Amino acid sequence: MIKVAIIGAENVGKSTLMNALIGGKVSEVENLPGTTKGLIRRRFGKLKIPKSMKNPLGGADEFVLIDTAGLFDPRRELRGKVLSEERFKEIINEIISADIVIHMVDATVGLHRGMEKLHHMLKFRYEKPIIVVINKIDLVPRERVDELREIIKKRLEQEAVPLSLVTYEGFNELLERLAYYAQYV
Repeated sequence: MIKVAIIGAENVGKSTLMNALIGGKVSEVENLPGTTKGLIRRRFGKLKIPKSMKNPLGGADEFVLIDTAGLFDPRRELRGKVLSEERFKEIINEIISADIVIHMVDATVGLHRGMEKLHHMLKFRYEKPIIVVINKIDLVPRERVDELREIIKKRLEQEAVPLSLVTYEGFNELLERLAYYAQYV
């Protein structure tokens, strides 16, 4: 079983992504920060690894998605409004136990410093494979998306997947990255 944690600041679209991946409403979605107050786990099912990818573990594996509460206020460096210190640590421990992390960035807000620090900790201390997603690209000009991709490439040393969960632009690329990392878990 492969655990995939979806992380990001408040109101970045983590629950919407979870619902899109599952294909139904399993996470509550509101336009209010702090709607998800803890962790939501759901089986994604089996993800078929394309034959073009070398997969030493076989052709498919069971995925479990973990939707996390927003860890930081999107506009400030503060911990998310609804998270106690205990809940924050519980979520961090769940993220650390994940096999793959999807780090979501809101295109209308940009890369959050607190999330950047967490990203580096997960990547270097815990050696987690991380997929960076720039969500809500349908709400900003293309130049802003390109600018954010450059910032992420420079500060996180990764290529980001531009994504719209309204138009589903970038959704297939996200699935391809999940399948890619799954072959090494």
